[in-house]
Amino acid sequence: MDLYEHQGKELLARYGIVVGEGRVATTPAEARAAAQELGGGRLVVKAQVLVGGRGKAGGVKVADGVDDVEAKAAAILGLDIKGHVTRRVLVEKAVDIAKEYYLSIAFDRGAKAPLLMLSTMGGMDIEGVAVDHPEALARIHLDPAIGMRPFFVRRLLFAASVPREEHAGVGAVIESAYCCYQELDAMLVEINPLVVTGDGSIVAADAKVTVDDSSLYRHADIADMRDVAAADPQEQMARERHVTYVKLDGTIGILGNGAGLVMSTLDVVDQVGGSPANFLDVGGGADADKIVTALEVVLSDPKVEAIFFNIFGGITRCDEVARGILAALAAMPVPVPIVVRLDGTNDVEGRRLLADAAPPGLHVERTMLEAARKVVELATGA
Repeated sequence: MDLYEHQGKELLARYGIVVGEGRVATTPAEARAAAQELGGGRLVVKAQVLVGGRGKAGGVKVADGVDDVEAKAAAILGLDIKGHVTRRVLVEKAVDIAKEYYLSIAFDRGAKAPLLMLSTMGGMDIEGVAVDHPEALARIHLDPAIGMRPFFVRRLLFAASVPREEHAGVGAVIESAYCCYQELDAMLVEINPLVVTGDGSIVAADAKVTVDDSSLYRHADIADMRDVAAADPQEQMARERHVTYVKLDGTIGILGNGAGLVMSTLDVVDQVGGSPANFLDVGGGADADKIVTALEVVLSDPKVEAIFFNIFGGITRCDEVARGILAALAAMPVPVPIVVRLDGTNDVEGRRLLADAAPPGLHVERTMLEAARKVVELATGA
Protein backbone atom coordinates (compact mmCIF):
# COMPACT_ATOMS: atom_id res chain seq x y z
CA MET A 1 0.00 0.00 0.00
CA ASP A 2 1.46 3.35 -1.07
CA LEU A 3 1.14 6.24 1.37
CA TYR A 4 0.84 9.95 0.75
CA GLU A 5 3.78 12.16 1.65
CA HIS A 6 2.13 13.49 4.81
CA GLN A 7 1.33 9.94 5.95
CA GLY A 8 4.89 8.80 5.29
CA LYS A 9 6.21 11.75 7.27
CA GLU A 10 3.92 10.88 10.14
CA LEU A 11 5.52 7.43 10.26
CA LEU A 12 9.07 8.77 9.96
CA ALA A 13 8.40 11.19 12.82
CA ARG A 14 7.47 8.25 15.04
CA TYR A 15 11.06 7.08 14.64
CA GLY A 16 12.60 10.38 15.56
CA ILE A 17 13.26 11.71 12.06
CA VAL A 18 12.69 15.46 11.82
CA VAL A 19 10.08 16.38 9.21
CA GLY A 20 8.75 19.73 8.05
CA GLU A 21 5.90 21.34 9.97
CA GLY A 22 2.77 21.18 7.86
CA ARG A 23 -0.99 20.79 7.58
CA VAL A 24 -3.20 18.87 5.11
CA ALA A 25 -5.96 20.70 3.25
CA THR A 26 -8.66 19.58 0.82
CA THR A 27 -9.94 23.02 -0.22
CA PRO A 28 -8.31 26.40 -0.87
CA ALA A 29 -10.04 27.74 2.26
CA GLU A 30 -8.55 24.96 4.37
CA ALA A 31 -5.15 25.68 2.83
CA ARG A 32 -5.51 29.32 3.85
CA ALA A 33 -6.41 28.31 7.41
CA ALA A 34 -3.41 25.95 7.47
CA ALA A 35 -1.13 28.78 6.37
CA GLN A 36 -2.47 30.97 9.16
CA GLU A 37 -1.83 28.21 11.72
CA LEU A 38 1.73 27.92 10.45
CA GLY A 39 2.28 31.65 10.89
CA GLY A 40 2.33 32.66 7.22
CA GLY A 41 5.61 33.67 5.62
CA ARG A 42 7.32 31.48 3.02
CA LEU A 43 5.40 28.23 2.58
CA VAL A 44 5.26 25.32 0.16
CA VAL A 45 2.02 23.85 -1.24
CA LYS A 46 2.43 20.26 -2.38
CA ALA A 47 0.00 17.99 -4.19
CA GLN A 48 -0.63 14.74 -2.36
CA VAL A 49 -0.77 12.04 -5.04
CA LEU A 50 0.44 8.45 -5.12
CA VAL A 51 2.81 9.00 -8.03
CA GLY A 52 6.19 10.63 -8.62
CA GLY A 53 7.03 13.58 -10.81
CA ARG A 54 4.56 15.99 -9.23
CA GLY A 55 7.10 18.82 -9.12
CA LYS A 56 7.61 18.77 -12.89
CA ALA A 57 3.84 18.52 -13.36
CA GLY A 58 3.20 21.73 -11.42
CA GLY A 59 2.10 20.01 -8.23
CA VAL A 60 4.63 21.73 -5.95
CA LYS A 61 4.57 25.51 -5.58
CA VAL A 62 6.30 27.97 -3.25
CA ALA A 63 3.99 30.61 -1.78
CA ASP A 64 4.56 33.88 0.05
CA GLY A 65 1.90 34.53 2.62
CA VAL A 66 -1.61 33.35 3.33
CA ASP A 67 -3.29 34.77 0.23
CA ASP A 68 -0.71 33.22 -2.06
CA VAL A 69 -1.12 29.82 -0.37
CA GLU A 70 -4.86 29.92 -1.04
CA ALA A 71 -4.26 30.80 -4.70
CA LYS A 72 -1.61 28.12 -5.16
CA ALA A 73 -3.82 25.50 -3.50
CA ALA A 74 -6.68 26.42 -5.85
CA ALA A 75 -4.34 25.87 -8.81
CA ILE A 76 -3.13 22.49 -7.57
CA LEU A 77 -6.36 20.93 -6.26
CA GLY A 78 -8.02 19.05 -9.10
CA LEU A 79 -4.77 18.90 -11.06
CA ASP A 80 -4.31 15.63 -12.97
CA ILE A 81 -0.81 14.27 -12.40
CA LYS A 82 -0.13 11.14 -14.47
CA GLY A 83 -3.73 10.03 -14.14
CA HIS A 84 -3.98 10.84 -10.43
CA VAL A 85 -6.34 13.70 -9.54
CA THR A 86 -5.10 15.87 -6.66
CA ARG A 87 -7.70 15.85 -3.88
CA ARG A 88 -5.53 17.12 -1.04
CA VAL A 89 -2.47 19.31 -0.57
CA LEU A 90 0.17 19.58 2.12
CA VAL A 91 0.92 23.13 3.25
CA GLU A 92 4.35 23.23 4.85
CA LYS A 93 6.78 25.81 6.18
CA ALA A 94 9.61 26.23 3.68
CA VAL A 95 12.91 24.62 4.70
CA ASP A 96 16.22 26.48 4.53
CA ILE A 97 17.96 24.15 2.08
CA ALA A 98 21.75 24.09 2.04
CA LYS A 99 22.17 20.57 0.61
CA GLU A 100 19.88 17.88 -0.75
CA TYR A 101 20.63 14.18 -0.26
CA TYR A 102 18.75 11.10 -1.46
CA LEU A 103 18.07 8.15 0.87
CA SER A 104 16.05 5.04 0.23
CA ILE A 105 15.59 1.56 1.63
CA ALA A 106 13.82 -0.84 -0.70
CA PHE A 107 13.40 -4.58 -0.95
CA ASP A 108 15.58 -5.94 -3.74
CA ARG A 109 13.78 -9.05 -5.02
CA GLY A 110 16.80 -10.18 -7.03
CA ALA A 111 19.11 -10.14 -4.03
CA LYS A 112 16.32 -11.16 -1.61
CA ALA A 113 17.52 -8.48 0.78
CA PRO A 114 16.94 -4.83 1.70
CA LEU A 115 18.89 -2.40 -0.48
CA LEU A 116 20.06 0.90 1.03
CA MET A 117 20.91 3.74 -1.36
CA LEU A 118 22.39 7.13 -0.51
CA SER A 119 23.50 10.01 -2.71
CA THR A 120 24.63 13.57 -2.17
CA MET A 121 22.87 14.42 -5.47
CA GLY A 122 19.34 14.41 -4.11
CA GLY A 123 16.41 16.25 -5.64
CA MET A 124 13.74 15.71 -8.26
CA ASP A 125 15.58 13.74 -10.93
CA ILE A 126 17.21 10.93 -8.95
CA GLU A 127 16.51 8.54 -11.84
CA GLY A 128 18.76 10.68 -14.01
CA VAL A 129 21.50 10.49 -11.38
CA ALA A 130 21.33 6.69 -11.44
CA VAL A 131 21.81 6.72 -15.23
CA ASP A 132 24.25 9.60 -15.73
CA HIS A 133 26.22 9.44 -12.47
CA PRO A 134 25.93 5.89 -11.11
CA GLU A 135 29.09 6.39 -9.07
CA ALA A 136 27.26 9.06 -7.04
CA LEU A 137 24.64 6.59 -5.83
CA ALA A 138 26.09 4.45 -3.03
CA ARG A 139 24.44 1.06 -2.54
CA ILE A 140 24.65 -1.61 0.13
CA HIS A 141 22.58 -4.76 0.73
CA LEU A 142 21.77 -5.86 4.26
CA ASP A 143 21.55 -9.48 5.30
CA PRO A 144 18.10 -9.80 6.94
CA ALA A 145 19.57 -12.24 9.47
CA ILE A 146 22.13 -9.64 10.58
CA GLY A 147 20.16 -6.45 10.15
CA MET A 148 21.53 -2.96 10.53
CA ARG A 149 24.94 -2.50 12.15
CA PRO A 150 26.86 0.77 12.72
CA PHE A 151 29.64 -0.24 10.33
CA PHE A 152 27.09 -0.64 7.51
CA VAL A 153 26.01 2.96 8.07
CA ARG A 154 29.62 4.18 8.06
CA ARG A 155 30.35 2.23 4.88
CA LEU A 156 27.36 3.83 3.16
CA LEU A 157 28.31 7.34 4.33
CA PHE A 158 31.88 7.00 3.08
CA ALA A 159 30.77 5.43 -0.22
CA ALA A 160 28.42 8.38 -0.85
CA SER A 161 31.16 10.92 0.07
CA VAL A 162 29.08 12.52 2.82
CA PRO A 163 31.23 15.10 4.69
CA ARG A 164 32.45 13.84 8.06
CA GLU A 165 30.78 16.66 9.97
CA GLU A 166 27.40 15.37 8.72
CA HIS A 167 28.00 11.69 9.47
CA ALA A 168 26.31 11.75 12.86
CA GLY A 169 23.13 13.47 11.68
CA VAL A 170 22.71 11.62 8.38
CA GLY A 171 23.76 8.32 9.98
CA ALA A 172 21.08 8.68 12.66
CA VAL A 173 18.46 9.21 9.95
CA ILE A 174 19.64 6.08 8.10
CA GLU A 175 19.34 3.96 11.24
CA SER A 176 15.91 5.37 12.09
CA ALA A 177 14.66 4.91 8.52
CA TYR A 178 15.76 1.28 8.61
CA CYS A 179 13.91 0.73 11.90
CA CYS A 180 10.81 2.21 10.25
CA TYR A 181 11.30 -0.04 7.21
CA GLN A 182 11.74 -3.19 9.29
CA GLU A 183 9.18 -2.68 12.04
CA LEU A 184 6.39 -1.49 9.74
CA ASP A 185 6.93 -4.26 7.16
CA ALA A 186 7.67 -1.67 4.50
CA MET A 187 8.70 -2.42 0.93
CA LEU A 188 10.06 1.11 0.44
CA VAL A 189 11.12 4.01 2.63
CA GLU A 190 12.42 6.89 0.52
CA ILE A 191 13.42 10.41 1.55
CA ASN A 192 14.12 12.73 -1.37
CA PRO A 193 15.32 15.22 -0.58
CA LEU A 194 16.90 14.63 2.80
CA VAL A 195 17.82 18.22 3.51
CA VAL A 196 20.79 19.66 5.34
CA THR A 197 19.65 23.12 6.45
CA GLY A 198 21.72 26.25 6.79
CA ASP A 199 22.24 25.60 10.52
CA GLY A 200 23.26 21.97 9.90
CA SER A 201 19.97 20.31 10.88
CA ILE A 202 18.83 17.21 8.98
CA VAL A 203 15.21 17.32 7.79
CA ALA A 204 13.12 14.90 5.71
CA ALA A 205 11.62 17.33 3.21
CA ASP A 206 9.69 14.57 1.42
CA ALA A 207 8.72 10.98 2.14
CA LYS A 208 7.56 8.03 0.11
CA VAL A 209 6.56 4.91 2.05
CA THR A 210 5.10 1.67 0.71
CA VAL A 211 3.90 -0.98 3.17
CA ASP A 212 3.43 -4.65 2.29
CA ASP A 213 -0.32 -5.25 1.85
CA SER A 214 -0.10 -8.71 3.36
CA SER A 215 1.24 -7.26 6.64
CA LEU A 216 -1.53 -4.72 7.19
CA TYR A 217 -3.36 -6.99 9.64
CA ARG A 218 -0.45 -6.22 11.99
CA HIS A 219 -0.71 -2.46 11.40
CA ALA A 220 -4.35 -1.44 11.73
CA ASP A 221 -3.43 2.24 12.05
CA ILE A 222 -1.60 2.15 8.70
CA ALA A 223 -4.39 0.17 7.04
CA ASP A 224 -6.77 2.97 8.07
CA MET A 225 -4.61 5.41 6.07
CA ARG A 226 -5.73 3.88 2.77
CA ASP A 227 -7.47 6.45 0.59
CA VAL A 228 -10.35 4.45 -0.87
CA ALA A 229 -11.48 7.37 -3.05
CA ALA A 230 -8.12 7.43 -4.85
CA ALA A 231 -7.97 3.68 -5.43
CA ASP A 232 -8.46 2.20 -8.88
CA PRO A 233 -12.16 1.14 -9.07
CA GLN A 234 -11.37 -2.36 -10.31
CA GLU A 235 -8.66 -2.95 -7.70
CA GLN A 236 -10.91 -1.64 -4.94
CA MET A 237 -13.72 -3.92 -6.12
CA ALA A 238 -11.34 -6.90 -6.14
CA ARG A 239 -10.08 -6.06 -2.66
CA GLU A 240 -13.61 -5.94 -1.29
CA ARG A 241 -14.34 -9.34 -2.87
CA HIS A 242 -11.05 -10.87 -1.72
CA VAL A 243 -9.73 -11.48 -5.22
CA THR A 244 -6.05 -11.08 -6.10
CA TYR A 245 -6.15 -8.54 -8.92
CA VAL A 246 -3.77 -6.06 -10.51
CA LYS A 247 -4.99 -3.76 -13.26
CA LEU A 248 -2.86 -3.40 -16.41
CA ASP A 249 -3.25 -1.35 -19.58
CA GLY A 250 -4.30 -3.92 -22.19
CA THR A 251 -7.51 -5.37 -23.62
CA ILE A 252 -7.30 -9.09 -22.76
CA GLY A 253 -8.67 -10.13 -19.38
CA ILE A 254 -6.60 -12.84 -17.69
CA LEU A 255 -7.88 -15.33 -15.11
CA GLY A 256 -5.95 -18.30 -13.78
CA ASN A 257 -5.41 -20.43 -10.72
CA GLY A 258 -2.04 -19.72 -9.15
CA ALA A 259 0.14 -16.60 -9.32
CA GLY A 260 2.91 -18.32 -11.25
CA LEU A 261 0.52 -19.62 -13.90
CA VAL A 262 -1.12 -16.21 -14.29
CA MET A 263 2.25 -14.51 -14.67
CA SER A 264 3.21 -17.06 -17.33
CA THR A 265 -0.08 -16.40 -19.07
CA LEU A 266 0.68 -12.68 -19.20
CA ASP A 267 4.02 -13.46 -20.84
CA VAL A 268 2.54 -15.82 -23.43
CA VAL A 269 -0.22 -13.37 -24.37
CA ASP A 270 2.38 -10.66 -24.81
CA GLN A 271 4.58 -13.05 -26.82
CA VAL A 272 1.85 -13.61 -29.42
CA GLY A 273 1.07 -9.91 -29.76
CA GLY A 274 -1.64 -9.39 -27.17
CA SER A 275 -1.89 -6.88 -24.37
CA PRO A 276 -3.09 -8.13 -20.94
CA ALA A 277 -5.68 -6.02 -19.14
CA ASN A 278 -5.05 -7.47 -15.71
CA PHE A 279 -3.54 -10.09 -13.43
CA LEU A 280 -6.19 -12.12 -11.60
CA ASP A 281 -5.62 -15.26 -9.55
CA VAL A 282 -8.87 -17.06 -8.66
CA GLY A 283 -6.98 -19.47 -6.40
CA GLY A 284 -7.79 -23.10 -5.82
CA GLY A 285 -11.26 -24.61 -5.88
CA ALA A 286 -12.62 -22.34 -8.60
CA ASP A 287 -16.34 -22.93 -8.03
CA ALA A 288 -19.15 -21.01 -9.69
CA ASP A 289 -19.29 -18.27 -7.05
CA LYS A 290 -15.56 -17.59 -7.32
CA ILE A 291 -15.70 -17.53 -11.11
CA VAL A 292 -18.69 -15.14 -11.11
CA THR A 293 -16.80 -12.84 -8.74
CA ALA A 294 -13.66 -13.00 -10.89
CA LEU A 295 -15.56 -12.35 -14.12
CA GLU A 296 -17.40 -9.38 -12.59
CA VAL A 297 -14.09 -7.83 -11.57
CA VAL A 298 -12.49 -8.38 -14.99
CA LEU A 299 -15.55 -7.16 -16.90
CA SER A 300 -15.76 -4.01 -14.79
CA ASP A 301 -12.84 -2.77 -16.90
CA PRO A 302 -14.42 -1.36 -20.10
CA LYS A 303 -11.19 -1.93 -22.05
CA VAL A 304 -11.53 -5.74 -21.88
CA GLU A 305 -12.37 -7.16 -25.31
CA ALA A 306 -11.75 -10.88 -24.64
CA ILE A 307 -11.01 -13.12 -21.65
CA PHE A 308 -8.42 -15.89 -21.30
CA PHE A 309 -9.30 -18.40 -18.56
CA ASN A 310 -6.19 -20.55 -17.94
CA ILE A 311 -6.49 -23.46 -15.48
CA PHE A 312 -3.99 -26.11 -14.45
CA GLY A 313 -5.65 -28.88 -12.48
CA GLY A 314 -3.49 -30.07 -9.64
CA ILE A 315 -5.56 -30.29 -6.49
CA THR A 316 -8.20 -28.37 -8.45
CA ARG A 317 -10.13 -30.69 -10.78
CA CYS A 318 -10.69 -29.39 -14.30
CA ASP A 319 -14.16 -30.91 -14.56
CA GLU A 320 -15.22 -29.00 -11.44
CA VAL A 321 -13.80 -25.81 -12.92
CA ALA A 322 -15.69 -26.46 -16.16
CA ARG A 323 -18.94 -26.86 -14.21
CA GLY A 324 -18.15 -23.64 -12.37
CA ILE A 325 -17.56 -21.78 -15.65
CA LEU A 326 -20.85 -23.06 -17.10
CA ALA A 327 -22.77 -22.14 -13.96
CA ALA A 328 -21.18 -18.67 -13.96
CA LEU A 329 -22.07 -18.09 -17.61
CA ALA A 330 -25.65 -19.14 -16.88
CA ALA A 331 -25.79 -16.73 -13.94
CA MET A 332 -24.42 -13.60 -15.60
CA PRO A 333 -24.15 -12.09 -19.08
CA VAL A 334 -20.64 -12.01 -20.53
CA PRO A 335 -20.51 -9.60 -23.49
CA VAL A 336 -17.04 -10.59 -24.68
CA PRO A 337 -15.64 -13.93 -25.95
CA ILE A 338 -13.92 -16.28 -23.49
CA VAL A 339 -11.10 -18.70 -24.32
CA VAL A 340 -10.61 -21.55 -21.84
CA ARG A 341 -7.55 -23.75 -21.53
CA LEU A 342 -7.78 -26.72 -19.14
CA ASP A 343 -4.83 -28.96 -18.35
CA GLY A 344 -4.15 -31.42 -15.55
CA THR A 345 -6.51 -33.44 -13.36
CA ASN A 346 -9.63 -34.47 -15.30
CA ASP A 347 -8.82 -32.04 -18.13
CA VAL A 348 -10.35 -34.28 -20.82
CA GLU A 349 -13.61 -34.48 -18.88
CA GLY A 350 -13.58 -30.72 -18.33
CA ARG A 351 -13.09 -29.96 -22.02
CA ARG A 352 -15.84 -32.44 -22.93
CA LEU A 353 -18.30 -30.73 -20.56
CA LEU A 354 -17.57 -27.34 -22.12
CA ALA A 355 -17.75 -28.71 -25.67
CA ASP A 356 -21.06 -30.45 -25.03
CA ALA A 357 -22.64 -27.36 -23.46
CA ALA A 358 -21.18 -25.09 -26.17
CA PRO A 359 -22.32 -21.77 -24.66
CA PRO A 360 -22.11 -18.90 -27.14
CA GLY A 361 -18.84 -16.98 -27.09
CA LEU A 362 -16.89 -19.78 -25.33
CA HIS A 363 -13.84 -21.28 -27.07
CA VAL A 364 -11.83 -24.23 -25.71
CA GLU A 365 -8.15 -24.79 -26.56
CA ARG A 366 -5.80 -27.57 -25.45
CA THR A 367 -2.53 -25.65 -24.97
CA MET A 368 -1.62 -22.31 -23.47
CA LEU A 369 -0.02 -21.10 -26.69
CA GLU A 370 -3.04 -22.07 -28.82
CA ALA A 371 -5.37 -20.39 -26.34
CA ALA A 372 -3.24 -17.24 -26.28
CA ARG A 373 -3.29 -17.01 -30.05
CA LYS A 374 -7.05 -17.53 -30.11
CA VAL A 375 -7.81 -14.85 -27.50
CA VAL A 376 -5.58 -12.33 -29.27
CA GLU A 377 -7.34 -13.10 -32.53
CA LEU A 378 -10.73 -12.57 -30.91
CA ALA A 379 -9.65 -9.35 -29.17
CA THR A 380 -8.15 -7.80 -32.28
CA GLY A 381 -10.73 -9.14 -34.70
CA ALA A 382 -7.90 -10.39 -36.94
